[in-house]
Amino acid sequence: MNVFFQESGCFKAGTILSQQGQSYQVELPGGRRCKIKSRDILLSFELPSPLDLVKQADAFARDIDLQFLWECAPAEGFSFITLAAEYFGCGVSVSQQAALALVLQASPIYFRRKGAGQYQRAPEEQLQAALEGIERKKQQAMLQTDYVEQLVAGHLPDAFKGLELQLLFRPDKNTIESKALDVAAFTTGKTAAEIMIACGGISSPRAFHETGFLYEHFPRGKGFPDIGPVSLPDENLPLADVEAFSIDDISTTEIDDALSVKVLPDGLLRVGIHIAAPALGIRRGDVIDSIARERMSTVYAPGEKITMLPDAVVDLYTLKQGAPRPALSLYVIIDAETYESVATETRAEQVQISANLRHNELDAIVTAETLADGTGNYLHKNELGVLWHFAQALYSKRQVARAKSGLRPEVNNKLDFNFYIAGDNVSIEPRTRGAPLDLIVAEMAILANSTWGKLLAECGVPGIYRVQRAYGVNRTRMQIVPAPHEGLGVEQYAWSTSPLRRYVDLVNQWQLLACARHGVTAKLAAPFKQKDADLYATVSSFEAAYAMYGEYQSRMERYWCLRWLMQENKTQVQASVLKGDVVRLNEIPLTVVAPGLGTHARGTQILLDVITLDVVTLTVSLRVAKVLGVTQEILADVSHSDDIVSDNGIGDEAISPIAGIKAAEVPVADIVVAR
Repeated sequence: MNVFFQESGCFKAGTILSQQGQSYQVELPGGRRCKIKSRDILLSFELPSPLDLVKQADAFARDIDLQFLWECAPAEGFSFITLAAEYFGCGVSVSQQAALALVLQASPIYFRRKGAGQYQRAPEEQLQAALEGIERKKQQAMLQTDYVEQLVAGHLPDAFKGLELQLLFRPDKNTIESKALDVAAFTTGKTAAEIMIACGGISSPRAFHETGFLYEHFPRGKGFPDIGPVSLPDENLPLADVEAFSIDDISTTEIDDALSVKVLPDGLLRVGIHIAAPALGIRRGDVIDSIARERMSTVYAPGEKITMLPDAVVDLYTLKQGAPRPALSLYVIIDAETYESVATETRAEQVQISANLRHNELDAIVTAETLADGTGNYLHKNELGVLWHFAQALYSKRQVARAKSGLRPEVNNKLDFNFYIAGDNVSIEPRTRGAPLDLIVAEMAILANSTWGKLLAECGVPGIYRVQRAYGVNRTRMQIVPAPHEGLGVEQYAWSTSPLRRYVDLVNQWQLLACARHGVTAKLAAPFKQKDADLYATVSSFEAAYAMYGEYQSRMERYWCLRWLMQENKTQVQASVLKGDVVRLNEIPLTVVAPGLGTHARGTQILLDVITLDVVTLTVSLRVAKVLGVTQEILADVSHSDDIVSDNGIGDEAISPIAGIKAAEVPVADIVVAR
């Protein structure tokens, strides 16, 4: 006896070998044996053989008209045997019955299974909806295939226009366009971004990186809403008896800081650190504060800048030479012989800016040698000489504090790099860290930030502090209460010297103004009180934004480094071993992995062949050509790098994939130790 039965949702035919109660042992045409229950048997037959039944049923099933079958079926439930008789006629064969069972089982949109061999036809409206859905999917599949063919051929389908950024950065994987882009990328072995660039949806790799960042973090564009006319505060600020000067790169527009020196009686000097004071005109919660709070920081990348504050506000408060500017000034009285600090004072005032000195004009002539022997002719020569000696004293004092924390002295002979962009061409110029002007600006900023952090604590006014442990995970953090910054060697460190480009500095300046005006009662007048939830929210939001901006800056620096390799047609480059197979190129600030390098001492010089590079994925493939050895100069440049604890604005790691940014785009306190 042969049986047609159902097992695991599939129809099969076989020969009964034995029976035990309601259980049967059946041999299938291929020889496999299985046990089935009597309830699973749908048909019993002598002829044809199980194999022939399956073949004949498949043949009959292909000829069955599903639509006509649905019309023949009763509205109520039915057996497949009953419907087979209705469809094929009274002489229906076992093979035809089996064929009908196969068709019913395989057509769930036409017929619903109600039990073993029992079915019910789908209601007409549901059937029509399902058929329309199937047709729609067919049309979508055809459309998707057409999209894929166009993308592979290098043409952007019309439906993709206006969706380019969404498809790359926030794709809806259920859309035809997204699926087509994925299939095209898989077919060609490229990334979705490369496909989009090849089709002209994105104009260039540079545009891909830049517009992607804007799409993610500046969806409304990098422009500012209309804030109406802005003007300086009406406060009657006293005019300081100083002629201050700033030191910045040629392209700097957000001039936050200026310096002054005045000789006092009895062998004393007064050093002034003057910081632009937008907090005098911006009020907590006003429209400009809302803009700054949303952005949290100016965004820097080679060749571009997205400011935190609108241009009109920056122009009003930047410390450009000419008319007096509102400033928050820290005056430090020092001994002219020992350069020890005697007293400090903080004032809100107007400061006359006599000159905006520029690095590109002075770096070559203001050197340690010219400062030591008094040679050279440049503006504020005497003041810079005093500040140079004072900065050296401050630096030495900080190194003693670092040593107490178990850190080695800071290394100031490393290279930073400036990026200059002209169209699609890039110039990457090395700049030795620790030049006199750098040290002056850095030490004055550290002095101001640490002194003002102490002032906030003494007045009981909450501020936002930068805290750093010498070692350990998450060693750098921001918090509301003061604590040491061991990397800089100071007891507390509150970012306060860049209020035009960092929101944290603006918040701290509000608090410092209260301290300068109200002294011990400042905590009653300060905009932010103790345990103010907005302070904690600012810390969290600032760190998140700063991390995003830093990642973008690093990505764009890496892009321009790869562009430079292409531009200069570099087939071989020289690099220094940092650790393991991680090396840093000597000519540009690019850190890469050199596979198969082996074990070499830090500073070992390696000659590398450039195999491939990709400015879309920002990857570069290198091959070790030759190990050149170690030079003392390189050793000096990379030694102690694990001990350097930097606080340079974008991050606090000693070694990062990209080291150095354009000088004009580094806040004043942030060039102490480059990344």
